[in-house]
Amino acid sequence: MMATLVQLPGDQVNTTGTQISTQHRHSRAPARGATAHHRAKERTRLLLALAITVVIALLELVGGYLTNSLALMSDAGHMLTDISALGLCLLALVFSSKPANIRKTYGYLRLEILSALANGVLLLAITVVIAIEAFHRFNAPTPIQLGPMAIVSALGLVANLGTMALLRRGQSLNVRGAFLHVLGDALASLGVLIGAGVMALTGWLRADAIISAGISVIIIVGAYRLVRDAVDVLLEAVPAHVDVDAVRQLMNCVRGVTEVHDLHIWTISSGIYALSAHLVVLDPMVCNNDEILSAVKHELFDRFGIDHTTIQIESETYAHLGEVH
Repeated sequence: MMATLVQLPGDQVNTTGTQISTQHRHSRAPARGATAHHRAKERTRLLLALAITVVIALLELVGGYLTNSLALMSDAGHMLTDISALGLCLLALVFSSKPANIRKTYGYLRLEILSALANGVLLLAITVVIAIEAFHRFNAPTPIQLGPMAIVSALGLVANLGTMALLRRGQSLNVRGAFLHVLGDALASLGVLIGAGVMALTGWLRADAIISAGISVIIIVGAYRLVRDAVDVLLEAVPAHVDVDAVRQLMNCVRGVTEVHDLHIWTISSGIYALSAHLVVLDPMVCNNDEILSAVKHELFDRFGIDHTTIQIESETYAHLGEVH
């Protein structure tokens, strides 16, 4: 028998139990508008952060050469990798705002996650370089012009703190990655400054190597978290703020729903969450699709921020016909 479809604005509803794809009609547009607004702000912050980082990298490169400071030269090299990372973040945000098309139905939102993953891996690689350099410097310390070194590192620290202030409110994994890069720069500048003070007071040149090793440990912790979160998104793991059992219970409490199965929840990109599920409803209420879907969608959005939903409604009879999904 042919299924009869009833088409509603923004929904696809099938009264015989086949798949129903729905969106949160009242909340989705404002949510997308808010997301676009946040992304525009993040692009501006990243652009300013990139400009500041370029200036400080050049300052440290020249300062390190003039003062014969390997620490400043190394930090300048570190900041060159940050310039690449910030540029990659900026490009990812630009591409992620491109509209979806027939071949890429989610658009380019996942570029942000790929960029965050690349940044996390790059941070881990940077820590290896720092650790190797610290080992060499501990074994063979070299004399440094400490006064100019301290001045340049202090300027770098101030600039990095300003850049961190620009990025600290970023919500996406991409901007979090950029923030961690700048945090690594700030810690490196602070370490160089402290090292200059210790060396000036004690003459113990190995202090710089020890501080550098400590910095690498801090960066590893942040990089690990970033890589873990990015991999979770790529593996379509359940978002950290969502309790699957709570979602299942919420849907089961909707009037007419008797069972929830084939429940999947994942992250499309930062702040954009999706859900698919099958709802088994009482046979007399199969025709009340609109009422059931509206109640479920509003609860999912209000409690968990999930606004991209694909929900299949099944009658009690249909649910026992087989395993075809």
